[in-house]
Amino acid sequence: MTRITDKLVRDLELPPKGGQTVVRDDLIIGFGVRRTPTGNTAFFLNYVIDGRERRITIGGYPTWGVARARDEAKDLRRRVDAGDDPMVQKEKARAELTVIELWDRYSVEVLPRKASSSQRNERSMWDRLILPALGRKRISKVEPLDIDRLHNKISATTPAQANRCLASIRHVFNTAIRWRLIGNSPVGTGLANDEHGRERFLSADERARFFAALDSRPDTPSALALRFLFLTGARRGEVLKATWGQFDLTAAVWVKPSSHTKQNKLHRVPISDGAVDVLQRARRLTNGEYVFPGRSGEALVEIKKLFHAVRLEAAISDFRIHDIRHSYASFLVSDGVSLPVIGKLLGHTQAKTTSRYAHLEDDPLRQATNRLSNAISGQRKPDAGSDGGAG
Repeated sequence: MTRITDKLVRDLELPPKGGQTVVRDDLIIGFGVRRTPTGNTAFFLNYVIDGRERRITIGGYPTWGVARARDEAKDLRRRVDAGDDPMVQKEKARAELTVIELWDRYSVEVLPRKASSSQRNERSMWDRLILPALGRKRISKVEPLDIDRLHNKISATTPAQANRCLASIRHVFNTAIRWRLIGNSPVGTGLANDEHGRERFLSADERARFFAALDSRPDTPSALALRFLFLTGARRGEVLKATWGQFDLTAAVWVKPSSHTKQNKLHRVPISDGAVDVLQRARRLTNGEYVFPGRSGEALVEIKKLFHAVRLEAAISDFRIHDIRHSYASFLVSDGVSLPVIGKLLGHTQAKTTSRYAHLEDDPLRQATNRLSNAISGQRKPDAGSDGGAG
């Protein structure tokens, strides 16, 4: 037993094969250093708790210097004197999941409950953005600052996606709390970027040009699927994966299975006469399972090529396929259909989702209130002249 110094540690002799050189400190009880035949040197602390002798490794030399290792030994000794067992805490830390291990469990137990498109998007975010930054960390070691830095980094190029990542991380860590893996979440509130929902929809003139370009094309599964999107306001995936068993053409009803909807809920919705006509035209093209099949007979995967060709021919700019859904909703709102009805047609489960179209209600409401104003204006008599008639 002697005072451990940096010089002593540097000069420790290599032990014979199968042995080790050990020096114990004369200042802190249990503190020591050992060297193996391969030259590996590490500091340790021996202690007794509940009648058991334990040894915990503090760290390897030279990463840990003598002064730092001695301070750590003092802290460990205080914990032992207070009744804690540092080895138990260390073993718990080793057993704790890393972020990537938490995500692996989440992706097996929780993610499959979401719509297939949501699963793909979320997996992509974790694989590309989240796991490279946080994957190796133990879940209790992820700090709010880590989340802030990641969110800021993603926000620099894709602010909306940064918000999606933040929401996903929050849900994964809240799930870990429910599983009793951690006590609290590192994801705070108020971090999200301001988002202004895209409100691009076709004007009456643009709509006429679009359908003129579409009408010039023969009936194909792609052309009919594109037309059906406009007539139903449905999501692209719901339309492309639609099967004949989902439709009752006599009752003009479409029953979308939960596996096809974003909310993972069955959605029963009436369809228009125009939509029924599209289905009848599609029926003449195929006897297969899918309403809009590809060449292999399976469901169409994409209609972007046709959509962009029609859009260019109609001279319409800044218009995406998902904007068709906005156009459907905006037309109905502007025509006086109530938001709750539109929400049901679109399959929204929350009123706030449909409320993005609320401002479009102003025009029909203004027209309604102007009816009385116009009537009163029409009844008003001209003012008397200034020629002294009422003198």
